[in-house]
Amino acid sequence: MSLADSNPCLDCGACCATFRVSFYWSEAETLGLPTELTEQVNAWFACMRGTNQPQPRCAALAGTVGQEVSCQVYGHRPSPCREVEAGGSQCAKARAHHGLPALICE
Repeated sequence: MSLADSNPCLDCGACCATFRVSFYWSEAETLGLPTELTEQVNAWFACMRGTNQPQPRCAALAGTVGQEVSCQVYGHRPSPCREVEAGGSQCAKARAHHGLPALICE
């Protein structure tokens, strides 16, 4: 079994190129996120750079959505990234947005 077989997110990345990834501003420092990968949204919230655009794509996402991707800060990713579940409703919305079929997770 390959790593992509055990983690369908490694050949997807749709959520990273669909949603704004917002979190409480101090979370970035606590997690050790590089400041160049975040931007301030307001006095209380920051987001991953690139996700606060009309066509979002996280600056930490490497690769081609729907083919092969990786997160350059996976171990330091913020809470919204940790909350998305493969096959969940947010996953399904993101995959549909990119023309990918929904995941069937068992």
